[in-house]
Amino acid sequence: MIITKKAISRRVVLRGLGTTVALPLLESMVPAMTALAKTPAKPVQRFTVIYVAHGAAPGYFVPATEGAAYELTPVLAPLKNVKNDVLVLSGIDNPVAMAREGEPRGGHGRIGPAFMSGVHAKPTIGGDFEAGTSIDQIAAQAVGGATQFASLELSVDTPEFGGTCDSGYSCVYTNTLSWRTPTMPLPMENNPRVVFERLFGDSGSTDPVVRRARLSQQSSVLDSVLEKVRGLSRKIGPADRPKLDAYFESIRDVERRIQKATEQSERELPEFDQPAGVPATFEGHVKLMFDLQALAYQADLTRITTFMLAKEISGRAYPEVGVSAGHHSLSHHGDDPEKIKLLSKVNAYHMSMYAYFLEKLKATPDGTGSLLDHSLVLYGSGMGNSNLHEPKELPIVLAGGQIKGGRHQRCATGTVLSNLHVTLLSKIGVPVETFGDSTGRLRVDPVSGV
Repeated sequence: MIITKKAISRRVVLRGLGTTVALPLLESMVPAMTALAKTPAKPVQRFTVIYVAHGAAPGYFVPATEGAAYELTPVLAPLKNVKNDVLVLSGIDNPVAMAREGEPRGGHGRIGPAFMSGVHAKPTIGGDFEAGTSIDQIAAQAVGGATQFASLELSVDTPEFGGTCDSGYSCVYTNTLSWRTPTMPLPMENNPRVVFERLFGDSGSTDPVVRRARLSQQSSVLDSVLEKVRGLSRKIGPADRPKLDAYFESIRDVERRIQKATEQSERELPEFDQPAGVPATFEGHVKLMFDLQALAYQADLTRITTFMLAKEISGRAYPEVGVSAGHHSLSHHGDDPEKIKLLSKVNAYHMSMYAYFLEKLKATPDGTGSLLDHSLVLYGSGMGNSNLHEPKELPIVLAGGQIKGGRHQRCATGTVLSNLHVTLLSKIGVPVETFGDSTGRLRVDPVSGV
């Protein structure tokens, strides 16, 4: 640690040609008095929710044993490199997502909105939709004022807010997880170029012609701030230079991949109206969106993100892992062992994307630790046995510095998902007395830290 009388402001940004690039936390940003104090400054806490539709294949997710000696199941196997960083939870139900007498038979319209709100969604195909303020937005209202963006809401599926997507339910319910208020759903962005330009600046116009002209004039947002970067490099200590170089290279790498995706989408799929910047492959798309979230955390542009890996009723097939049938059709497996096995492959593939994000956060320095040390990441689905549309025995995995990882814990019978949400909010410094249908905080055991 270089101790100086002055410290670079945590809010330093580099500007040029309409571009604003925020900086990651550097040692040179830590005030001299803080560096000398016995107790270091409290690190920033981030919160991410990652959602996958259609539950988990029966028999392939829940470990056979509890505690630290558990073995990774086929669905959890991709987490092998971060096993000590994750806590697998089982036995959690979400009763508010259950069907009520006289309601439409569509189950997916209830499942999605209930996962993050703890509220039973109003059955409707019109504009009078209603759910509940979601956990991410409660967190954003409390801590979002400290960052440029209170929260980011992301998806890999094209957002659809019009029409009916499930029997008796508006498409709103299956195309977003985030609700600012019970009647104000937030759209989820699936285009990484839009997200990138939102974070690091654009031409100030949504006109495609104007944006293309800007891209041709400015090959990289970093090019316009390079001179300022060189000036900043002369002010920071030697320990910060590799961190700064790695951060800017990460931005440049994301830019390259977005540009490549734009070129490929225009060249390889001319018959589709595919948004520029959306990669042709699911894996490329997901990893790009995760990298953008990591960059946003690294620069403290936001501390709250929500990411929908697969929305309810998603019919996406995954031939890259040998699954040609649609995800939704496989979820109605009818207890067919072959279909369940194929569903488990989809589950494991999604889990590998989660593992990628955790490994990315773990490898990214942040203050005296890593981004993962200073984050809380919830991964889960709104149902257990998808064949029954049953919001019981939800597949849940937690990761981050505030939980004791390397374990599988089964919760007490009757534990509701909202109890977990109350607990997670308290962990990120947003204590609430109640949330949704909560009955208190989650209690796993005295050692877990949860």
